[in-house]
Amino acid sequence: MSRWPLRRRVLAVLVGLVLGVALTTGILSALALRDSLMSQLDQRLLSSSQRAQGALHDDGRGRPVSDDGGPPPGLDVPGQGTGTVSVSVGRYGTRSGYIGEDGTFLPLTTEQEDRLLAVDAGEEPTTVDLGDLGAYRALAVAEPDGAVVTGVSTEEVDDAVGDYVAAEAGIALVGVAGAGLAGWLLVRRQLRPLDEVAATASRVASQPLHEGLVALDERVPERYTDPATEVGQVGAALNQLLEHVENALRLRHESETQVRQFVADASHELRTPLASIRGYTELLRRLPGDLPEGAEQAVGRVESESVRMTALVEDLLLLARLDAGRPLARQEVDLPVLAVDAVADAHVAAPDHTWRLDLPDPETEPPATVVGDEDRLRQVLANLLANARVHTPAGTTVTTSVRREGGAVVLRVEDDGPGVAPDLLPRLFHRFARGDAARSPGNGSTGLGLAIVDAVVRAHEGRVDVESVPGRTVFTVSFPATPG
Repeated sequence: MSRWPLRRRVLAVLVGLVLGVALTTGILSALALRDSLMSQLDQRLLSSSQRAQGALHDDGRGRPVSDDGGPPPGLDVPGQGTGTVSVSVGRYGTRSGYIGEDGTFLPLTTEQEDRLLAVDAGEEPTTVDLGDLGAYRALAVAEPDGAVVTGVSTEEVDDAVGDYVAAEAGIALVGVAGAGLAGWLLVRRQLRPLDEVAATASRVASQPLHEGLVALDERVPERYTDPATEVGQVGAALNQLLEHVENALRLRHESETQVRQFVADASHELRTPLASIRGYTELLRRLPGDLPEGAEQAVGRVESESVRMTALVEDLLLLARLDAGRPLARQEVDLPVLAVDAVADAHVAAPDHTWRLDLPDPETEPPATVVGDEDRLRQVLANLLANARVHTPAGTTVTTSVRREGGAVVLRVEDDGPGVAPDLLPRLFHRFARGDAARSPGNGSTGLGLAIVDAVVRAHEGRVDVESVPGRTVFTVSFPATPG
């Protein structure tokens, strides 16, 4: 029951209590009824026994008892009821019988006689099983010149108790069913506020809080926040929690906005001095006369670092713009064409890798076109191929495939390199996540390439996934396909 819903547990406890009370009441009342009826039956038995005792001396009419072979003394005296049994032992021997349903006197079997004679004289009435005749209450009385055992049937008592138990069982079943239905309605009504609280929590949990949502309009209705009730306390606590969460989200959003604005402003401001540095290094190279060997090497280092820093600044600026929700260009883009260009560029950059293309047949397969920003989509392909180039050794085969699958265009970049470390996979698309130790030490990457891929893909309402084991790494990008 610990895994049952609360309403089911409450209903089960309620029905169990009602059933327990009904059973206890029924059993106790049935026992009390049986005791009362047995007491009355014992009074009848005592009266029958007294009449039988008097018949040991006369026939109930003041005449002596004779050995005429008739019923036992006391069985034929006035007042003995139907079904009464009697066994007498006297100077005329043992005589036994019982009164049939039609009032006639019928003999007892030897076994029945023996069971009645086994009753101790002077004891309280006891129950004796007489076989076909059923259960009897029997009383034995000793006399100076004999003994008499009288018995009356318990059939009426058993039938009355049986009928009472059956009626009680029927009433109990109806009562339990009624209590179950009423309990279900009552529990459902009383737990309705808890359902509302749970529904509010579910609606909040389904909102994309990770995407920077600030406004949490969901609240438990005020009528379900009464502090006098347990459910009201839960509802009030949930509303208070949502207030704190909303404030925390707002503060986080303000902080992220400031950081994002700082990154954008800093990146924008850094572009100009970096461009100046590159310009001056190129100017130095064009000056007449040879530079000293050390100076030329220093100028080369300055130029290469300025190029790297310019690329980093451009990446940071792009991420800041995507975070700010800047609208992208919207036009139909043929993704296979971009894949061809990207693979060609990768082949030039890394001729020591094997680059393969797997594109749809334009005559038999639907076009793999998407609606989006062509420049940003080119950057997605370039970053994925650069990731495969930088983090895999020479001789690695990299396969780029584009296919339309249902309502999506799926781009896959697969390589047979050493794979991504399992501890890096969960944060592979985080900013500044580096795979140096996983695939190629000392590559000098900034850790922004895959973060840009993820941001651009999400801006196009797509998704990117990665699967990696040693010898096979696959990046899968899905975009909504253009209709038609």
